[in-house]
Amino acid sequence: MSATEFDRTPVQPNQLQPARHFAASYAGEHAAGTEFVIGATFVAWGVGTSDILWGLIFGNLLAVLSWGLICAPIAVKTRLTLYAYLEKITGINTVRLYSIVNGIMFCVLAGAMITVSASAFRELLDLPPQVHWYPTSIGFVAIALIVGVVVAAIATQGFGVVAKFAEVCAPWMVLMFLVGGIALLPTLVAQTPGVESISSWSDFKLIADTHIWRDSQGEMGFWHVVAFAWICNLAMHGGLADMTILRFAKKSSYGYFSALGMYIGHFLAWVCAGIMGAGAALILATTVSALDAGAVAYQALGLAGIIAVIIAGWTTANPTIYRAGLAFQSLKPSWSRKKVTFVTGIVTTIIACFPFVFTKLLDFVGLMGLILTPIGAVIFTEHYLFPKFGLTRYWVKFSNRQISVPALATWILALVFSAILNVLGVHLFFLLVPAWIFTMVCYTVLARSVGAATAYPEETQADNAAQETRQQAEQQFLSDSVASGDTNHQKHSLSTPLFSLCILCLITCFGLSIATLNGGLTLEQFKQALIWPTLVYFGAAIANISLGSRQPG
Repeated sequence: MSATEFDRTPVQPNQLQPARHFAASYAGEHAAGTEFVIGATFVAWGVGTSDILWGLIFGNLLAVLSWGLICAPIAVKTRLTLYAYLEKITGINTVRLYSIVNGIMFCVLAGAMITVSASAFRELLDLPPQVHWYPTSIGFVAIALIVGVVVAAIATQGFGVVAKFAEVCAPWMVLMFLVGGIALLPTLVAQTPGVESISSWSDFKLIADTHIWRDSQGEMGFWHVVAFAWICNLAMHGGLADMTILRFAKKSSYGYFSALGMYIGHFLAWVCAGIMGAGAALILATTVSALDAGAVAYQALGLAGIIAVIIAGWTTANPTIYRAGLAFQSLKPSWSRKKVTFVTGIVTTIIACFPFVFTKLLDFVGLMGLILTPIGAVIFTEHYLFPKFGLTRYWVKFSNRQISVPALATWILALVFSAILNVLGVHLFFLLVPAWIFTMVCYTVLARSVGAATAYPEETQADNAAQETRQQAEQQFLSDSVASGDTNHQKHSLSTPLFSLCILCLITCFGLSIATLNGGLTLEQFKQALIWPTLVYFGAAIANISLGSRQPG
C-alpha cells in the first residue's frame, strides 16, 4: 500500500493538493485525443450549428454542476476513494463486484486513449488507418504496446505525478485545438461561395452550416447534444469515480475546476475538432468518418499535431488507468497499488490494440455511465438522504454485513429498468434522469425493509466523533499553512524566466494561427513553424516544474 495514496484511509491534511493541480488535471484530461473523435462524430450526426453550440453550453453546465454539487462535496467530506467509501455503505463483497466492473470499464476507456495516441505514430510511419474492431497492422500493435507501457509507468507514480504531467501538457494541449481550428478556417472559407473572409458571426455560421455542422433534419438534435455532453463523463461525476481524485482537494469548490475540462475540452476542443475534421476532409477529398485523430491533427498542425494527439491520449489515459488500478487494488488491500496499476496498464494496452474501443467510443461512454451510475446514486442516497428520512447511514458496516443485498438488487433492477426504457424507444443518452430517480426510490425502500431503519446509536456516535475530529484537525492544518505562507514556493515557481518563456511560446503558437487566418502564412508554412515553439515550450515547462518541485516548502 502506498504511504501517500491513502488507498484505504482518509487523505492526510499534509497531502492535500493545490488548486492548480486540479485545474491542470481537468483541463488536460478533458482535452484529449478522443476529442478529435467526438468532434468529428458531431459533424457526422448532421446536427445544425446552433444546436451544437447551445447544446454543448447547457450540457456541459449540467456536468460541471454534477461534479461541484454531488461528487466533490462527498469526496472532500470523507477523504476516501470511491471504493473505500462504498465499502462502508455496501460491504466489502459488494465493492469487489463493483470494482471488477468499474476497473474493466476504465481499462477499455483508457485503451481508447492509447489507441488515439498510437494513431498519431501511425500517421508518421505511413501505416494503414485502423477502422475495424481488430488491428490490421503489426506495426500499429507494436506502437500501441510501446505507448501503453509509457502511460502505465506514469500512472503507477500516483496522483501527484499524474497531476504534474497534466500541468505541463494542459496549456499547450488546449491551445493546439484552438490554433488548429483557426488555421484550417481559410481552407473552409475558400470552399464557401459568398464568403471571402470571416468578419462576422454570420460569415462563420454560413461556413459552419455549409461544411461542418450541416443540419440533416435527422434523429439527432439539440437535446441529444445536451444529454451527451452531460453523460459523457457520467461515470466520473454521477458515478462518483472522481472521488478518487477530488479527495485530495483542499475545498469542495475545486470540483468546479471541471468547468475547465468541460468548456475548454468538451466545448472548445469539440468545436475546433469539428472544424479541423471538416477542413482535413476537404484537403484529403474524403469524409470525416474515414479519418482518425492522427490524420486530422497532422493535416491541421503538422508534426505538432502528432505530438498533440500523443500527449492528448496520455493526459487522459494516465488518470483513467490510475482510477482503474485503485479499483482492482480494492479487491485485496494488501496488494501493492503500484504493481496493480502497472498490471492494469498492461491489460489496458492489450485492449488498445483492438480499435473497437476507438470506433464505438460515444456508445461506450454512454453505456459505461449508465452501468456505473446506479452505484453513485446509491452512495448519494445514503450519504445525503438517509439522515433526512430517519434511516441509518452506514448501517451495513454497523451490522457487520459483507454484502448489501439492497444495493446489488437496486443496481440490477436499475439496469433492467434502463434496458426496458431503451427498448420502448428512449434514447441511450436520455436514460440518466429516470434511472437515477428509480435507483434512489428503489434503494431507499429495499434498505429500509432489510435493516437501514435500525438505529445504531453507539456506532453512529463513534463514527461521527471520529469524522469530526479528523475534519477539525484538517481545518487547523490548513489554517496554519495559510498563516505561515506555506504555498509561497508554488507562487515563486510561477514567476521564473522559464515560466515567462512558456507563456511566450504559447503566444507565438497563437500568433502563427492568426497569421495563417489573415493570409500572412500558408497552411504548410504554419505547420512547419509550429513545431519550434512547441519544442521550446515543453523544454521550458518541464524544467520549470522540476525546479519548482525542488524548492523548499
